[in-house]
Amino acid sequence: MGKVQYVLLILILLGGFAMRLYRIDNPVADWHSWRQADTASVTRIYVQEGINLLRPRYHDISNIASGYDNPNGWRFVEFPVFNAVHALLYKAYPVFSLEKWGRLTAVSASLVSAVFVFLIGKRFLGVQGGLLSAFFFTAFPFNVYFSRVILPEPFAVLFVVAALWFFIYWLDPPSSRRHVGTSEGQVLPVSWSLLLSGVFFALALLIKPYIGFYVIPMLYLAVSRFGFVGALTNTGLWIFLSLSLSPFFFWRGWMWNEDFLRGIPHWKWAFNGDDIRFKPSFWWWIVAERLGRLILGIWGTIFLVVGLLNKGKGKFPWFLHILLVSQFAYAATVATASVRHDYYQTLMIPAISLVVAAGAIKLWNLESFDKSLRRAATLAITALLLFFSFYQIREFYKINHPEIVRTGVIVDQKLPKEALVIAPYNGDTAFLYQTKRRGWPYITYPLHEMVERWGAQYYVSVNYDAQTKQVMNEYTVIDSTPEYVIIDLTQKK
Repeated sequence: MGKVQYVLLILILLGGFAMRLYRIDNPVADWHSWRQADTASVTRIYVQEGINLLRPRYHDISNIASGYDNPNGWRFVEFPVFNAVHALLYKAYPVFSLEKWGRLTAVSASLVSAVFVFLIGKRFLGVQGGLLSAFFFTAFPFNVYFSRVILPEPFAVLFVVAALWFFIYWLDPPSSRRHVGTSEGQVLPVSWSLLLSGVFFALALLIKPYIGFYVIPMLYLAVSRFGFVGALTNTGLWIFLSLSLSPFFFWRGWMWNEDFLRGIPHWKWAFNGDDIRFKPSFWWWIVAERLGRLILGIWGTIFLVVGLLNKGKGKFPWFLHILLVSQFAYAATVATASVRHDYYQTLMIPAISLVVAAGAIKLWNLESFDKSLRRAATLAITALLLFFSFYQIREFYKINHPEIVRTGVIVDQKLPKEALVIAPYNGDTAFLYQTKRRGWPYITYPLHEMVERWGAQYYVSVNYDAQTKQVMNEYTVIDSTPEYVIIDLTQKK
């Protein structure tokens, strides 16, 4: 297709960008706002106090996340690459709000990811397969939403698909596909592509350790290329592993500082905390609900199944199958988190896009049925996939509680910048984030203790529940409307 393929790729990227502009101005109050708020909070502190990659902090100083009181607001979850880039962009070009810049940062990462998905698809499925893979990656409504949120996942996906592509390029450069002389076991020189792969994989692991499951298809490629013994003794592969793992172990060692432990949320629950792994409910949520309904809009499962029923060609015929299986292994390992939080499936989208593209191509070219009918069916399935998926995903964009945003603006206007605030919202930090103040998203101790020992100064609420009414009876109300109340905890009645 020559230059035409790149024109089509640019059109796909432009279309993907346009789709991601839908409600790009949303405040951090849409789906998974609590997780977005925690991520954006780190960036806000970077903007205010300067970027310190080794000491990320956020506004929540409660003991809810880790079980330890966290007066410094440490936030040791992912290595804050996303936050650093987000902060730098906002400070360099403050024409947009912090939140909009956060969404645009994620969008940019996702579109670059689509280029690498195209390159991988082109290698294993041809030019048409590469373009279709990039199309599905950019057009899946599920991925459209989760690549314009303020979360680290878009960066993790970008780094891992970049690492995978450069790894493939090292093992199987374009020249080796045109000429003889790359037999199994041949030693390949350590090249720029291998080094880049190791660096990108290291960044992906720093952001999301679960990305390590992408090693499975990489091992398949290496063993297919060098043989089992050859892979074990290959210097390049050991260099790759060293580059990939050294930063991860340094970061994990750094996190286990006694004080930083306060900023490491509970994590053991994620693996199988509720014993759901491989139970019928697990399969329902992961396969039927997330993969079948949300990601593939029911109809896309046809492409997925057809794609899996066909063995690839060349040196690595099972690559797509193993890539997809590795992602199901990931979902099964972090079973509880995968079921409870749908954004965990974001890491699976590259693999799903590639297999779905393979199935669409196979159905399009299938010779068993009438040509016009099978091609009409392929287009219809694609349209139905996107429609039914978006029909579900559209709910994610809704702001169900705009009052926390409006109240946050009032709090920011009325209270001192250094005030410590209690903003109860069932433990959700989205409301606290809107106030732009450090504090607590829940009353974690008797109120008088939080005031006298921990220095809480104000109580802000968007509902008049029994707890709020009790606080109003004991402390001075400085502002109230039917929508919110602000109470001064330094002045008892």
